[in-house]
Amino acid sequence: MTVSAATETKLREAMARLLAGEPLNTDGALSKENLAREAQVSHATVHRAENILAEWNAQVARPVLRTPGEVQRDETIVDLRKQLRDAKVQVTLVQGKLDALATVTANLYAENQTLKKKARSGKRLAVLPVQED
Repeated sequence: MTVSAATETKLREAMARLLAGEPLNTDGALSKENLAREAQVSHATVHRAENILAEWNAQVARPVLRTPGEVQRDETIVDLRKQLRDAKVQVTLVQGKLDALATVTANLYAENQTLKKKARSGKRLAVLPVQED
């Protein structure tokens, strides 16, 4: 089966927009469903347009080539994400140590306050002799 010339034009324009990454009516995913939505025709119409469908399959089947700049950018992004993960792990470890130190400091402060209070109350604290072996 074939489709009208107007429908074929819609489908070709939609295919060009999707392949160029400039969709107007979809999220840009390269699927036959999105081709139909982008062209604003039914999914069945896409399957009746056999020539368009063959072109679509030929275009989408080939791998997307990236420029050297894009490859470098993607490698940089991967490296930066790894650095960020490592930094987050380090921050978590340091935060745990900081929390532990804060707890120890609070306990020492409370103990110091108790000892100062006893010293001010006039009670003498006896120093116990240390037995050496």
